[in-house]
Amino acid sequence: MMRPHEADYIASEDAAPVEMLAALFDARGWLCDIVSEEEMTGEVQGSWAKYQIRGIWRAEDNVLQLICLPDIRVTSEKRLQAYELLSLVNEQMWLGHFDMWSNSDVLLYRHGALLSDDGMLSIAQAQALVETAIDECDRFYPAFQFVLWGDKSPRAALDSALVDAAGEA
Repeated sequence: MMRPHEADYIASEDAAPVEMLAALFDARGWLCDIVSEEEMTGEVQGSWAKYQIRGIWRAEDNVLQLICLPDIRVTSEKRLQAYELLSLVNEQMWLGHFDMWSNSDVLLYRHGALLSDDGMLSIAQAQALVETAIDECDRFYPAFQFVLWGDKSPRAALDSALVDAAGEA
């Protein structure tokens, strides 16, 4: 869990990326654990599932990578359809992308944010990164389920998911 000082940041202050993400999670009442100065993990309830979120800081590049795992595993029988759907989904995205770990067939969303030279993250940036990850996972989760469990084609699954999402707005 979090250390007491990590929730002490106010909205006008910037902080080290991992600390700011942890402060955001704490403020929202989400489970969070700081693994190291370079990594944090947390859990967020989305519209369709609980998402595991990891923030990984690379100081040498000033890049914060945010990974969101929607707990979707792709079976070997559905791998080709999943890759086709990944391609179609990624065409729809402005920030981040979906990918599949090659060694475990786990679907994930990831986004690398290039921070300024001081390597600090604002609360607004942290919120935008996390909310975008959750929103994108929520938006496309049904499409992956339609392909993996509903036997829809990748195009039909994406079309159905985007129509359903538009109806919820």
